[in-house]
Amino acid sequence: MIHTPPNQRTDSLAPSPRVTHDAVGAARRPAATGMGLLALTLLLRSAAAAGEWKPLPSVPDPHGFAGLYAGVSSQALLVAGGSNFPDPTGPKVWHDRIFVLDRPAGQWQLAGNLPRPLAYGISVTWRNRIVCAGGNDSERHYADVFALEWHAGKIITTALPPLPRPLANACGALLGDTLYVAGGQDQPTATAALKMVLTLDLAAAQPRWQEMAPLPGPGRILAVAAAFDGAFWVCGGAELTADKEQKPQRHYLQDAYRFDPGRGWQRSADLPHPVVAAPTPAPCDATGFYILGGDDGAHVGVAPQRHPGFSPDVLHFSTRTGQWTHVATLPAPRVTTPLVSWNNAWVIPCGEARPRVRSPEVWCFTPGPRVEE
Repeated sequence: MIHTPPNQRTDSLAPSPRVTHDAVGAARRPAATGMGLLALTLLLRSAAAAGEWKPLPSVPDPHGFAGLYAGVSSQALLVAGGSNFPDPTGPKVWHDRIFVLDRPAGQWQLAGNLPRPLAYGISVTWRNRIVCAGGNDSERHYADVFALEWHAGKIITTALPPLPRPLANACGALLGDTLYVAGGQDQPTATAALKMVLTLDLAAAQPRWQEMAPLPGPGRILAVAAAFDGAFWVCGGAELTADKEQKPQRHYLQDAYRFDPGRGWQRSADLPHPVVAAPTPAPCDATGFYILGGDDGAHVGVAPQRHPGFSPDVLHFSTRTGQWTHVATLPAPRVTTPLVSWNNAWVIPCGEARPRVRSPEVWCFTPGPRVEE
C-alpha cells in the first residue's frame, strides 16, 4: 500500500532562490504547519491518497537500468536501452536491448535492439508507438528521434525528424498530438544547461520541429515535465555552472512553469523542495498532477554505500488552488527513469536507487477513484 504519513502538512509556497549543493540540505524541508481544511479536502480528493503499490516482474538484468526509454505498444509494456554499472567500481555501461512484458502477470522477453546503445533521452507513448527523442552514450549526445512499435511479435523501428541539435537529460511530455521537449544539454561536458523548448506535431503529414519561447527560468537538466489543464509544465531540475576546474556542477532547482499554447509561459508556485530526475512525464488525475520522489539534493556527495536513497515524497499540484501538497510517500523511490501509464496504472520501470546503483525492479501504482475538485 502507499504509505501516507500520519501528520500531513501544507508546505510553504513562497518563491525561493536556486539551491546550491551547500545550501540544499538546509532548504530540503520547510517547517511543517497544521493542515487546513483546504489541504485536507485536497488530500481526500487525491487519487494518490488511496491506492496500491505493487511490484511487477523485474526486468531480466541483475543490475537494472537508469535513463531507459519506456512506453506501451499493442497493450504491452516496453523498456529499451539505459545504463548501469555492472562493476560497482568500474565505468558506466550503455545498453541497446529492448524488453517487452505483454501482461502484468507475464514474463519479460528480449524483443530486439535499439539502433545503438542509448540512454537519457525522452520517451512518450503516442498512438500505439513509443516515441524516443535524443539521448547519449559514453562518447556523445545524439539528435536521433525514432518510434518503437511491438507488432506481431517483432519490434518495428521508424525514424522521425531528428532534433535540431544533440540533446540528453531533457524533459518532455505529450500534449494532445504534440511532443514538447525542454531543457537538457547538447554535449556531455556542457557547463550550461539549455533553456530551449521544442515541439513536434506527431500527427502532421510532415512533422517538423518548431522552437518555442525558451524557458523563463534558468536552463536545466533532469526536470519533470507534465501535460495537464491544456498546458505543458516544467518543474525543478538542475542548473549547470562551471566549477573551478571547468567541470559541470549542479544547482538544484524548485521553480515551476506552465506553457499555454497561444499564451506563453507563466511561473507557477515553487515546489516545496528541490526535485531533480523524478520519474517523468508526471502522472495526472482529474485534480492535478503528481511528482513521485526525485533527488532533493540533501545527500549530494554521500558515497553510494552510505547513501540512504532518494526522496520518497509524493507531491500533488492542484491547478484549482495553485498549491503543492505532500500527499504520500513512495515504497521504493527511483530517479532517472520514465513514468508509463499502463492498464490505468502508473508504472516506474527500473531507475536509480542510489548513486551508481540501479534497480531491475518495476513498480506499479493503481490510483484510487478520481474525484473532481
